This record gives sequence, structure tokens and C-alpha cells, in this order.
Amino acid sequence: MVGFRTGFDHYPRIAMKINRAFACLLLLGGLLSLLVPVRAAEPRDPYQYFFEQSLGDMSEELEVAREEGKKGVFVFFELDECPFCHRMKRTVLNQPEVQEFYRKHFHNLAVDIEGDIEVTDFKGKETTLKGFASEYRVRATPVLAFFDLDGNLLVRYTGATSGVEEFMWLADYYLQGVYKMKDKNGRPIRFSRYKRMRKKEKASRS
Repeated sequence: MVGFRTGFDHYPRIAMKINRAFACLLLLGGLLSLLVPVRAAEPRDPYQYFFEQSLGDMSEELEVAREEGKKGVFVFFELDECPFCHRMKRTVLNQPEVQEFYRKHFHNLAVDIEGDIEVTDFKGKETTLKGFASEYRVRATPVLAFFDLDGNLLVRYTGATSGVEEFMWLADYYLQGVYKMKDKNGRPIRFSRYKRMRKKEKASRS
């Protein structure tokens, strides 16, 4: 029946219009998804994912660090009533990127500076956690301490870092041996200066 038209003839055209509109919505959704920031990894318990379970023998901790190919031992001197310690554990030490980086390079330990638990220090002397902290004159907390694989304290930072970035810079300061370097006047490059250098470098790239 040539020239005969039914009421359904306009459906294909409607379907085409709907398909085009749907395609536009999908494209718009894809573009918008690029503007939405990627969700950060979920925080994880630092006592499970950052710190090692202490053996109670610091000299043995050094041996484990050597066997695992670590670059040193990181000790987080803390106190239960210390708000800055809790802030670091809530905002820095619980971040997966921090946990993975520090576990790759360091053997990480937490030390309660008022703890009565008996331990053996890096030199093999029996003491307590409190006594161990006293050996390094730790009073204010937190103290972030980096020891080499012979138990020598090489880098010490008192107080909480401002955030993840600064904490990672502190690790780099140790790993790159910047603490051993000196400026043109023969003065050691302290972490505060290294931090300014990193900030300046970051600003120049942005």
C-alpha cells in the first residue's frame, strides 16, 4: 500500500532523538566525572599498618631491619595524653601512602615515654620504655627519631609535622643524607632549611 502511513511512523524519529539526548547526557556525565576529585584512600589504623609489633629488644629490631633491607629504624616517641601525637596518628600516620612508604624504607616503632614495660636498648642494656626515652632526653612529644642500622640517632624532629607532605619530606631528609650536608659557610643543613628548599621547588613547578 504505497503512500499509506500509520500513526507509528514517527516512532523511529523519536527514538533517534532520545538516543542522541541520552548520548549527550552520557558525554556530559563523563566530563563532569573528570571534575570530581578522586576519592582518597581510606585511613587505616597506624598500629596495624604503620608500626611494627615491638619485640621488646631494640638490638633485635635493628637485626630485623637489616635482614629486611630497611634504611633505618624510625621511632615515634609518644605519650597517651599528647594531643599532637593523636593528631599525627589521625591525620598522617593513618594514611596508606605514608604507611606504604615508611614500611618500605624503615622499621617503625612506637615508644611510650612513660611506659614501664621492660625492654633492651640498642646497646643491649636492659631498661624500660621510659628509660629508653630518657636516654635520648625525650620530654616533649611527639619526637620523630631516625636511627641508622647501628642504632645511632641521626635525625630528630620534635613536634608534629604540619601534614603528610612535611612528614614525607622528613623521611627524604634522612634517606638522601641531607642531614650530613653543609652549606657554603660550612653550616649543617637543618630540616627547617631543607623544608624551605622543597617548598620553593614545589612553587617553581606550579
